[in-house]
Amino acid sequence: MKRWRFKGDKNRSPKKARVRRTGADSDVTWARRFRSPAPERVTSPSPGLESPRIADRAAQAASFASPCVPACARDHGHRLVGPGCGRAGSGCRVGAVVKTNANAEKADEEEKEDRAAQSLLNKLIRSNLVDNTNQVEVLQRDPNSPLYSVKSFEELRLKPQLLQGVYAMGFNRPSKIQENALPLMLAEPPQNLIAQSQSGTGKTAAFVLAMLSQVEPANRHPQCLCLSPTYELALQTGKVIEQMGKFYPELKLAYAVRGNKLERGQKISEHIVIGTPGTVLDWCSKLKFIDPKKIKVFVLDEADVMIATQGHQDQSIRIQRMLPRNCQMLLFSATFEDSVWKFAQKVVPDPNIIKLKREEETLDTIKQYYVLCNSRDEKFQALCNIYGAITIAQAMIFCHTRKTASWLAAELSKEGHQVALLSGEMVVEQRAAVIERFREGKEKVLVTTNVCARGIDVEQVSVVINFDLPVDKDGNPDNETYLHRIGRTGRFGKRGLAVNMVDSKHSMNILNRIQEHFNKKIERLDTDDLDEIEKIAN
Repeated sequence: MKRWRFKGDKNRSPKKARVRRTGADSDVTWARRFRSPAPERVTSPSPGLESPRIADRAAQAASFASPCVPACARDHGHRLVGPGCGRAGSGCRVGAVVKTNANAEKADEEEKEDRAAQSLLNKLIRSNLVDNTNQVEVLQRDPNSPLYSVKSFEELRLKPQLLQGVYAMGFNRPSKIQENALPLMLAEPPQNLIAQSQSGTGKTAAFVLAMLSQVEPANRHPQCLCLSPTYELALQTGKVIEQMGKFYPELKLAYAVRGNKLERGQKISEHIVIGTPGTVLDWCSKLKFIDPKKIKVFVLDEADVMIATQGHQDQSIRIQRMLPRNCQMLLFSATFEDSVWKFAQKVVPDPNIIKLKREEETLDTIKQYYVLCNSRDEKFQALCNIYGAITIAQAMIFCHTRKTASWLAAELSKEGHQVALLSGEMVVEQRAAVIERFREGKEKVLVTTNVCARGIDVEQVSVVINFDLPVDKDGNPDNETYLHRIGRTGRFGKRGLAVNMVDSKHSMNILNRIQEHFNKKIERLDTDDLDEIEKIAN
């Protein structure tokens, strides 16, 4: 197979692979950041809001098998082994990053989706609201009552200090989910709500505003309770509360998370409590820190993530059953599959429902090709030929395993490319940093396993390459993932290019079934023919 020189690379010397690795320094930083909160309380960075101190206890961190102490280790109370806690049946894979023998053995495994980590990643990489084009469908509990929506925050008649906090956060007008959800959540009497809303649409700010509006500062006891699937997601929600409530000095906030120990029987005086289901359940029942009968607003965030974590579903239902009948119930989920619906109906009685009418993603703006290869090396050579023949602004390359992704990133770097590597063994903050660098154009190629790709929208991405075709756990075509992958190109009104590497009869069968599913022919591309490659760019 002929090898083509990269355009503009005549004088470029090969660079060392820019592969994201985890070093001792990053591990120590991660361990310091996520140690268990100490019993003492200190004033939060935002005026008027209190949060637990996250203590630096070297002895406690040293007791863990790994220098990383992610949420799974705290919440499950066990030592960290390999990429994720590894506890049988826990489903917990958050935060592991240390290179151990266990990691090395698992390096060639298919990446598994971690919904909690992905949700946190989406929050970190989205500094602004997503321009959501989906239509919102509102199903009212009482179809005879008038349906309200708002186009400004002034229409909601908020307390002045809350309105000031909303504007200080950069919200000029309500997002699509906010303009429909807020009138329901702030109604008198308060109404229950089940809402479908993805990350970046302003839903956290919406339910935070609902909680803050219901708090009576003179009553020194918990009045609002918010459940999050993980410690890190709870902290993210807490940040929104601190930002929105910074002009409301009377408001106090507490985190119900493992390690934030109080004396048995002690009552807490904070108005809002955010926490994970297991700890909140203990605080409400066994330890009696919270009187659930005094809760006015109950929020269950990330319901689809919640039910994917063992134990959280049952714990959430037990908490809900302790609450008074007139407590307002709010549930949010990015997806509404059957399991989420069943869970939501158990937790939220007589709800109003907000759904997103999902617009069908189209492949009309994406040209699709496949390349026949006999080995991994031939796939890499075909990739080099494509890069040598056409100009590519930025590209995303998808691999099935971490091992393949690491190898490919290193090989591309040797050829002089600016490469970023994204894989599930990285902690979420590291992934967010990689994505931000790619967005800024500091790296032109992003090699990633499928688990890390969701939610990445980069305008300059013109080519998506499936180095490995997506398959499910049974080896069948994963059509949804295929659509999501190649949908990274052909966005923002531009035409895109998708190239699929086929290296066996099995992968050819997968490709044929993908073609049948979408009723779209995928043309063959001969990467030995320079003229043919150049045509695909026109």
